[in-house]
This record gives sequence, C-alpha cells and structure tokens, in this order.
Amino acid sequence: ELTTVIDYVKNFGVPEENYTIDLTIARGLDYYTGTVYETFLDDYPEIGSVCSGGRYENLAEYYTAQKLPGVGVSIGLTRLFYQLKEAGLLESDAPSTLTKVLVVPMDETCNEYSIKVANSLREEGIISEVHFEEAKVGKKLNYANKLNIPYTILIGEEEIKKQMVSLKNMKTGSQELVTIGEAIESVK
Repeated sequence: ELTTVIDYVKNFGVPEENYTIDLTIARGLDYYTGTVYETFLDDYPEIGSVCSGGRYENLAEYYTAQKLPGVGVSIGLTRLFYQLKEAGLLESDAPSTLTKVLVVPMDETCNEYSIKVANSLREEGIISEVHFEEAKVGKKLNYANKLNIPYTILIGEEEIKKQMVSLKNMKTGSQELVTIGEAIESVK
C-alpha cells in the first residue's frame, strides 16, 4: 500500500522535497486502517500539524451495514490562519474570527463556571469560546488580541464566589466586575 501511495505522489508531480515518508506516525484514533499523514509548514514547525488524516476501511460500519471505505482529512484552521496572518499573507484588518467574547478561566477549577458563562452568552446569540489551555493570563489575552476578539471575560475564584464576571474591553483596556446579565448587555 505504501508503495502505491508513493507512486501516486510522484505521478501527481509532488517534488520529493515536499514530502517525507515517516513510519513512526501513529494517529490517535483507532479507526485508521492504512496510510496516515500529517502536514506541516516547514518554516513554522512550532505550530505542529496543520492538516492530518488517513485511510479507514471500516469506519462507516459504525453507522451502516454497507461497506464504505474512505479517506478523511482534518484541517487545523485556527492555527493555519493564525500563521498566515502572522506571515502577512492575510489582511490584518480582516476579522480573524466571529468570536465576540473569549471566556478565560484562571485555572482548571474555574472551567465549570466558565462553561456556564459561555452558554449564557450563546443563549443570547453572542458567539463565544472558552480558552481552556493552561497558560498565563497574558498569553490568553494576547490570543484574543491577535484574533481581534473585542471582549474577554475573566473567571477566577472571586468571580465564582460572587457569581459575577470580570468583563474586559480589549480595545479600551477597561475592566469591571459585573453580573452575567450586565456583561451580556455590554457586549450586545
């Protein structure tokens, strides 16, 4: 199978310097039954794979009695577009995301309340996301700035105790402790 894949890659005219055969790649999902692949940006190895996938013979059998072998692909759009913007290949004033509010839990103990807050925003039609990655607050705020997300909601122990949120306007830098309802009205 690998020989066939390599032959097709060559037949499609892909230059040898643009691909590598790596027998150590193992995708994390057990439904792959054949060739798997990962795609990287050579100049930006630190961002990891921007596209990956592989061959599966039996995945459809989970949903139908019919045998439907296939190939799947997953593209990491967030990291890909972020890097394209950083490289100056996208207009910098173009909206990077539809997200209006980034909810920032201070640590893992704040995740549950952060999800509750994000759900409240979404119920009011406000597009929001929760930044679960373990990182310093500054890095999370930098993420919001780079994507032009206009508001962040910071969730820490104090906010949970008071059942409030710290709403930060990313353009003005102003921040205030408000109720979830007040935050919703401010960002609408």
